[in-house]
Amino acid sequence: MKIITVCGSYKFKDEMIQITEKMTLMGNCMLTPNELTRHGKDAYTKDEALMIDKMHKEKIKLSDAILVVNVNGYIGNSTNSEIEYAKLLNKEVLYYTDLINNI
Repeated sequence: MKIITVCGSYKFKDEMIQITEKMTLMGNCMLTPNELTRHGKDAYTKDEALMIDKMHKEKIKLSDAILVVNVNGYIGNSTNSEIEYAKLLNKEVLYYTDLINNI
């Protein structure tokens, strides 16, 4: 069993749910972004946005790997920073586009 944090743009929420379920049923412990009721980066104060980012990075610290939900190869700035953070911590980086056809 691996502990895996899901990363990616929330515009790919449906794909995140789909791959999280598949990976869970394969025996992985999946950590997902918090589902927040406000949408868009501008919906939160600067302090709230920093806190949300910090919490997600704590999930990455706890994980063995991250799973980047990169539909059509899209990786935004926030997700790119999460990838760099995971690499800095020597975490495995998995990509949705590599996995979706193989599971």
